[in-house]
Amino acid sequence: MSKLTVVMYHYVREIKDSRYPEIKGLELNQFIEQVTFFNNHYQIVSMEDVIRHKEGKIALPHNALLLTFDDGYAEHFNHVYPVLKEMGIQGSFFVPAKAILEHTLLDVNKIHFILASLANTADILQDLKFDIEKNKLKHQLKSFDEYYAELAVANRFDNKDIIFIKRILQHALPEVVRNELSSKYFEKYVGIAERTFAKELYMNTWQLKQMVRDGMHIGCHGYDHYWWDKLDNGALHAEISKSKDFLQSLGCDMTNWTACYPYGSSSQDVIDELEKQGCKLAFTTEVDIVDIETASPFLLPRLDTNDFPPKSQNYKQHG
Repeated sequence: MSKLTVVMYHYVREIKDSRYPEIKGLELNQFIEQVTFFNNHYQIVSMEDVIRHKEGKIALPHNALLLTFDDGYAEHFNHVYPVLKEMGIQGSFFVPAKAILEHTLLDVNKIHFILASLANTADILQDLKFDIEKNKLKHQLKSFDEYYAELAVANRFDNKDIIFIKRILQHALPEVVRNELSSKYFEKYVGIAERTFAKELYMNTWQLKQMVRDGMHIGCHGYDHYWWDKLDNGALHAEISKSKDFLQSLGCDMTNWTACYPYGSSSQDVIDELEKQGCKLAFTTEVDIVDIETASPFLLPRLDTNDFPPKSQNYKQHG
């Protein structure tokens, strides 16, 4: 079996010395250590190498590895890109267009920084209980207890309370309600204007264009960063088309554009739309190593940065 290891990153920063030491991410020094580990134990390939392999044009080397970075954070330009450039490595960066163009915070990031600012998760659970009951009749909501029973399921990174808070504010409530509540809680617990925070958090178009010119790969992560599998066909088409327009404006090679599902939100309808619009590869949040010969080009799994040294040895379970 020919294997490809794809590594997924989000926050890469000097976390302990930041304003938000509780944010979940990788310390910059650990990132440098990890990329050095990859250089010593893998053959790091480019996105174009993987595309050409899937097209039958080249073979990938033994122990091929691809680096991917989600959500377009400024630290990817300030910290990650210089490290990769110095080491002669390509990174693939999947960016949500609206956050960059309109300086709006993604709901997922509002939630991350709300959670990182909490003294106690019980506080926001109490807020949610009150606000769900308050909006119940107007928006035909379930009860807090019904939502909790359905959504509060721990995973390998978060306990059930954290998962519940994320899911209720990411997708379980109607969009108008979750937008109102996530902004309300961001103001209450973080206390910084969202537009100001967004300008600090995400890369800008000049930085992305510089990375494209320097050989980094920039891919589609949606315009609004919606759950793609929850959109109707028209909205899905528009969401992907607008993201492609953004990539084109950066100078990306649109004959080799790729995608990464926001929240891992793949489905057959989504795959059909990506294929129809000419996508070459799409990456999920499924945890595995890619069998490059048999895997669907639109369902490529990834391992998390936390699965590798210096964080853990979990990657060995997928060998």
